[in-house]
Amino acid sequence: MTASDRARRTAEADALCVQAYGDSGGPDAGAALVAVGGYGRSELAPCSDLDLVLVSDEGVDVSEVGRQVWYPLWDSGTKIDHSVRTMPEMLVAADGDLKVALGLLDVRHLAGDPNLTLRLRTTMLAHWRRSSRDRLPALRDLVRARHERVGELAHLSVPDLKEAEGGVRDATVLKALVATWLVDVPHVELERSRVALLDVRDAVQEAAGRATDRVAPELWTEVARRLDLADARAAQVHVRELGRRIAHISHLTWRRVDAVLAEPVSKRGPRRPPMTPLAPGVALSAGEVVLDRTARPAEDPLLLLRAATAAAEHDAVLAPPTAARLARETAPLPTPWPTEARQLLVRLLASGRGLLGVWETLEETGALPGILPEWERIRLLPHASAIHRFTVDRHVVETCVEASALIRQVARPDVLMVAALLHDIGKGSLTEHSVAGEPIARRIAERLGFAPDAVDLVARLVRWHLLLAETATTRDPDDPATVDQLVSRLCSVEALDLLLALTEADARATAPKAWSSWRSGLIRDLARRTRAALDSGASLPPIVTEDLEVPAAVRGGAVSIEVEPAVDGSRVTVVAPDRVGLLADLAATFALVRVPVRAARVWAQDQYGVSVWEVATPDLEAGVLRQRYDALVEGRVDVARRLGGGGPAALEPAVAVRPEASDQATVLEVRTADRPGVVYQVCAALAALDVAVRSAHVDTLGPQAVDVFYLQEASAGALSETRAADAAHAVRAALSGPAPAPR
Repeated sequence: MTASDRARRTAEADALCVQAYGDSGGPDAGAALVAVGGYGRSELAPCSDLDLVLVSDEGVDVSEVGRQVWYPLWDSGTKIDHSVRTMPEMLVAADGDLKVALGLLDVRHLAGDPNLTLRLRTTMLAHWRRSSRDRLPALRDLVRARHERVGELAHLSVPDLKEAEGGVRDATVLKALVATWLVDVPHVELERSRVALLDVRDAVQEAAGRATDRVAPELWTEVARRLDLADARAAQVHVRELGRRIAHISHLTWRRVDAVLAEPVSKRGPRRPPMTPLAPGVALSAGEVVLDRTARPAEDPLLLLRAATAAAEHDAVLAPPTAARLARETAPLPTPWPTEARQLLVRLLASGRGLLGVWETLEETGALPGILPEWERIRLLPHASAIHRFTVDRHVVETCVEASALIRQVARPDVLMVAALLHDIGKGSLTEHSVAGEPIARRIAERLGFAPDAVDLVARLVRWHLLLAETATTRDPDDPATVDQLVSRLCSVEALDLLLALTEADARATAPKAWSSWRSGLIRDLARRTRAALDSGASLPPIVTEDLEVPAAVRGGAVSIEVEPAVDGSRVTVVAPDRVGLLADLAATFALVRVPVRAARVWAQDQYGVSVWEVATPDLEAGVLRQRYDALVEGRVDVARRLGGGGPAALEPAVAVRPEASDQATVLEVRTADRPGVVYQVCAALAALDVAVRSAHVDTLGPQAVDVFYLQEASAGALSETRAADAAHAVRAALSGPAPAPR
């Protein structure tokens, strides 16, 4: 089935209509028979109706002409959808019904007065453009309602080629959006996909022998034969690809429409939109993430990840030309990946709903293989189980979205997000997918640069990602062997917490019924029983200390700040007379000079406080840090104003007292969004209560700061239960609102 077949069908229909109009004695002036909708676009399928309008100027009576035209067409067996209207009535009909308005954008002359048809077409286009700002919100709502009602073409088991998201109807709407002159689309790509989808529709109707836009399972083999594709599986992949491509163009175009509608009509200013820097080499322009003039893709292997992460975290469009350029020009990442690259990937995966559009763009522009070449294994792969809403690849991305809301529940959010990405990577082979996926996930985790213990965790989660759900719903929880099985395979509370979060994310991404209250209750109860059988204190990271030589100046009351180069950044060692608030001041110093802290170790050595900071800034000067620290301590900098909390994050901070972790100190575990000033806010809140931080482990894992503080009273000794609760409350309040003033 090709465009020439549609052209032939259209020509044959045109001949019938022209003859019917001529035989009716219709006037040559003041009236015209026109085709609209799909017939107006000359896109007749084998079983299409003919959409016809007999239009006339006011005062020209064509009612009898209409009857003389319709009857011969009916007698010929042609199905028609017809109406008779004057020019003013056409405008009223278009104003009253968006579907009519869209159909009249494709008016094509058949018979009668060609000048009237030209006036009609010109009038409809001009009216659409004038009213588009007022009508596009309603059109957007209409489109969204249809998508929710029908579903997405790329994922439906019985796809609707016309009405589904990414179908023919969306392609028609995109052409109407272009007709507003407010936005543009990639015409060649859209037209190629639209025409290919029309070919599929023609093949489906020929195979079914009737008018239908739905591809029933039994039709795929015949459709494949008619389209010269290898088999039914190839035909399904072909349709899913077309649907995904049109849906991607639609998503981008509607984002651009929303941006245009948000601007005032009378906006004045430079034609080129301003560029807002987001990250090195990356900026935001007109709601889309692009490269700035400093970007050097060939010299910066992290640039693609940086741009994608910035777009997802700002819920912005990753401009397709930018992604395509980065796919072509960005230097390949070394193996193993540097720490910053891995952190960027984790932040991208944990960005929430912003991930969906960015991941679509990475896939459609060919940029994804540079990040995850194994993705091709599951791309457009249908699930064997009917309960799944999406194809395997989209399900994996949806699992990441769901997991991003659960990162406060785990100590290793980076492991959780990568496991969510890879949990179904073994599908598509004859081997059970969790077994097949384990070695693949292990290789990928090693390539990403994870430490051996984290590699083992990722592989373990992929291997046993079905364990909790299957055991909870098929085994007796009161049987000791049930819990023993989980303990033997998970081995730690850390792995259990990660598996519980992954199980929930996987189920929520599958279907609403997969995480019902009954099912979730069984899984959580089994997890609780398993946790009781494991060592509950094993998940806290150890505080690594070392005996440093205290400089003479520090013994005299000064502060020593030394900087040395480290992998992808610098290592800063600070030794100073210990005091309550010292750690808060040091953390504020780094935040004020915009130096990202990746990790830190803090401990007390006699009467001195020692801290070692791993930061992301290379070539850092100790003198700059010292000047800012002095200005802060002397009160010349308003830290509270400069490092305000910025309001609550998308996820509330998790602050917990861990009484089982130490006998000499009160252990406070903090999980919160990574942002400038987090360590300062925690330490300043503690200092305001006169609580001393005796040691600390500060770490950044993707988008989340995971920090452990060992607290004592200023006079030594662990905090009482009341004081510990006060400390936790103060830290939680500080992270949820503006920063407190420093001491």
